[in-house]
Amino acid sequence: MPSLISLAVVALSVSSAVVVAKSGVPDPSSDDSNKGNYNKTSCLYIPGDREYPHEAEWNALNRTVGGRLIRGVPVAAVCYGPDANATRCAELQHDWGVVNFFLDNPVAVVPPYWDNNTCDPFVTLGQSLSDCQIGNLARYAINVSDASTVAAGLKFARNKKIRLVIKNTGHDFLGGSQGLGSLALWTHNLKNISFITKYSSPGYTGPAVKIGAGVQFVELYKAAAARGLRVVGGSCPSVGANGGWRQGGGHGPLVSSYGLGADQTLEQEVVTADGRLLTVSPTKNSDLFWALNGGGAGNWAVVLSSTVKAHADGPVAGSVLFIDNTHDEKFWAAVTAWTKHLLVLNSLPRFSSEIFITKDVFALDMATWPGATQAELIEALTPFYESLRQLNITPTRNETAVQNSYVEHYNAYVGSDQIFTRNLTIGGRLIPRSFVQQETLVPNLTATIRNIVENNPDTTVYYLGYNASYARTGGVTAQTNAIFPAWRESLFLINLVTWTDPQATWADQASYLATINTWQTQLRDLTPGGGAYINEATFNDPTWKEDFFGSNYGRLSTIKKKYDPDYQFYVKPGVRADEWFEAADGRLCRVQGHH
Repeated sequence: MPSLISLAVVALSVSSAVVVAKSGVPDPSSDDSNKGNYNKTSCLYIPGDREYPHEAEWNALNRTVGGRLIRGVPVAAVCYGPDANATRCAELQHDWGVVNFFLDNPVAVVPPYWDNNTCDPFVTLGQSLSDCQIGNLARYAINVSDASTVAAGLKFARNKKIRLVIKNTGHDFLGGSQGLGSLALWTHNLKNISFITKYSSPGYTGPAVKIGAGVQFVELYKAAAARGLRVVGGSCPSVGANGGWRQGGGHGPLVSSYGLGADQTLEQEVVTADGRLLTVSPTKNSDLFWALNGGGAGNWAVVLSSTVKAHADGPVAGSVLFIDNTHDEKFWAAVTAWTKHLLVLNSLPRFSSEIFITKDVFALDMATWPGATQAELIEALTPFYESLRQLNITPTRNETAVQNSYVEHYNAYVGSDQIFTRNLTIGGRLIPRSFVQQETLVPNLTATIRNIVENNPDTTVYYLGYNASYARTGGVTAQTNAIFPAWRESLFLINLVTWTDPQATWADQASYLATINTWQTQLRDLTPGGGAYINEATFNDPTWKEDFFGSNYGRLSTIKKKYDPDYQFYVKPGVRADEWFEAADGRLCRVQGHH
């Protein structure tokens, strides 16, 4: 099974064809008891309602935003109707699992579950347009250019009583970027990058970079490297540097050096639910700043830009190591040995690691150690090498090297031009350092992971070994941002990834989510006090408040009520999301008693 950060396929482009969908599709996985019984006056309007905006009203909004309103069109619309494009449809059929088809579409989302199978390319070319529906994707999107376009969209959605969502690239496992009949605020084209030689504030003095909401890591890394700098970012090059990644916390190879993504934020320009343009920072509107950095994506305000720390660049040591499973017991003993050795590696300043495990392969996919020499990296890994020798295991690949800069290291082990797969379902668990320190418990974790991958051959398990403790953050404290406290005490993050068929049905996708929830429960029972990373988790986690927010939930709830009292922003599972439910027909309704 390929690595989550190294799977590459050919990049292709797709054009749009205009199609008006007939109806949306409700979420089949929700078991909310309110679904079939609601008072329509407590709900938002959806297409088909007499009150839902008519064409003339959408046209008026388009004039208000200077012609920046875009009708939502499914990516696969090129396969339907009399103007179907045979070449582009064939490309989609071949690479329907490719992320890049969805990034530049103003309403499309990356995860297949939220794409909802209402318009896929696996049809006879030219099939009726009526068979290509917009489903739960946004009906219209505003191509955001500034605060005024955001404010206009917020006002329209509020006055017309329709759902509003925020969409950047669409890397969104929680489904917050889509909603039946919604209006999307599409921030993807806010691409400004400007560097500040010496940013000065009470908590930080040094280089910084101001980035627009639409900037992606592939763009940011390149721009920073050209100035002899590096910035904390994710492993996937196409993810936005300034959207859900940062708001949910944000992990990546440099976390052990400088902290999580949210720890880098110095200030932000945002538009609140009532249309105000605010600057937020640890000293200005500090409560909203706190919530925006770690409190979950899409639920607080619309971010136009963030100013974040930049760091002096320099050499980075890296390593890969692969082991084939030729003997089950020895193979899984090696996994246990790696888990225990993470206690040592985690204590090394700036060291991080990313491994993946299947039933057939253990792979150190990328070790990242800024400032270290090749000899120092080999020395750090030698105790694990010795464990392998004692098990009579010979790696099939074992390489270490030093690159001159972070971007060179990143390109060597990830590749900024690689195209990532989207056909996956993901969940996970933060594993506390204290759990692994009780060494007798580690074999229980190994046995759980072994059971998962041996009985589910399409599943890969990742161990992301980052040290996000306060000691690595350069002065950040619990009062600075809303990072989930379990991050600070974790040794590594487990990702549970099930690779799915590009043609899998929506019901199949829901089944995969349910299975991952059972695995998360197993890990939760094994590691009390752990929690999960909200950006790489299941939206229907039954203990989401505990797993995603923990002790921060109470304060976050107060801030949500202050800045968004009418709940203009809704994300499941976001703070106070349980005050709403999705009815059987897909409309969003207030729970009785929360008006």
